[in-house]
Amino acid sequence: MLETGQAIARPLAAEPDADTDYRRYKWAALLGVSFCYLFYYTGRQTFGFAIPSIQKELGLSKEMLGWVSASMLWAYALGQSINGNLGDKWGGRVMMLAGATLSFAANWATSFATGFVGLLLAWGLNGYFQAMGFAPGSRLLSNWWGHKNRGFVYSFYIGMSGFSSVLAYLLPIVILGGFGLDWRWMFRLSVLLMLFGAIVMFVTVRERPEDLGLAGPGDDKAPDEAGAAAVDTTTSVARYRAVLSNWRLYAAGLSIGFQNAARYALLVWIPVHFLGPNWKSASAVIDPAWITVALPVGMALGAATNSWMSDIVFRSRRYLAIITSMVLAALIAIAMEFVPHGSLLGIAGLFLCGFFVFGPASSFWALCPDLFGRRLSGTATGLLNFMSYGCAGLGEPLIGRFMDHTGDTSIIFPIVAVLCVGSALSALLIRR
Repeated sequence: MLETGQAIARPLAAEPDADTDYRRYKWAALLGVSFCYLFYYTGRQTFGFAIPSIQKELGLSKEMLGWVSASMLWAYALGQSINGNLGDKWGGRVMMLAGATLSFAANWATSFATGFVGLLLAWGLNGYFQAMGFAPGSRLLSNWWGHKNRGFVYSFYIGMSGFSSVLAYLLPIVILGGFGLDWRWMFRLSVLLMLFGAIVMFVTVRERPEDLGLAGPGDDKAPDEAGAAAVDTTTSVARYRAVLSNWRLYAAGLSIGFQNAARYALLVWIPVHFLGPNWKSASAVIDPAWITVALPVGMALGAATNSWMSDIVFRSRRYLAIITSMVLAALIAIAMEFVPHGSLLGIAGLFLCGFFVFGPASSFWALCPDLFGRRLSGTATGLLNFMSYGCAGLGEPLIGRFMDHTGDTSIIFPIVAVLCVGSALSALLIRR
């Protein structure tokens, strides 16, 4: 009887051990992937700080440097459509480490460029390598976290990307101002943290529960767990076909396209509006230069809470969280047109506008495993991000043309409001 009791006790004791292991590994995945992405933007959002020095040293116009920046944006969009699928095939750990390593090398190559062609090629390649991070990382997280927790998980993950923007702002200031180094060292030193974060992630994170003999998360609403298991996902062509045949991809793509266009409209054109030729001599309660801090901080906090709130307030109905944030962002953007430069109200308004414009990004990415399941989440995330950055790239020259035509930089606010309304209306089609 004693031996029988012992035989029964062993499997009963094994289950708590498996649960403990699973909790430990899934938190390691969230913290490790987010830690890695906390530094990813230091490899691609620093170029603007180098533009004045590059102009002076290499004699390039702003238009030429604008094309260099555009090469990175379009290469990033193209890379998203490819690397998300590769993340499904090869795994997030390998892709994120490879992306950080190759982006590190491309940043160094950019620092040695001596002309337009060299900058264009090096920075464009960097955009593609940067695209090896986000979608594969999203795929890895969906391996460990189920539907009910994805709001929190993606809020945390996207929130780290927001704070990565803050770091991408602060590091060039330290390197160029604090250390007194030239623009080339900005591309060499900022990316050291990116490489360090990727190595830490690779060492501490495991790809999927099944690799460790553990059962994966139960996705009670995910299509691959609720009847779509028969869909062939063993080849790249099959994965693309399965994702592209779902009409909700295009509804979500249109909605996030409007949202990301509004985001980049703020990041690129708000400084043009607030830091005009007379901003230093204008009377203001607060230096308008602080908008460069208020925007990314607001965006980071918005992304860190939106998808989490979609779980708590909207019961994982992501489209409701998206619509609510976009409507509020549109109202704040309209009000901002009448706020004077440098006022406390202006800084608060910019913070809130960034908060609500970028906040829904985390809900959009949580939609990918919700709509397509864990097995297709990398491919879906990559294709959705391709649409997102494609629309953002189309929006920038159009906004510039509006400003050239009207001569009024405050037109950015009604443009952002229209983009936010477009995002909210498109999100009505998702309803998942």
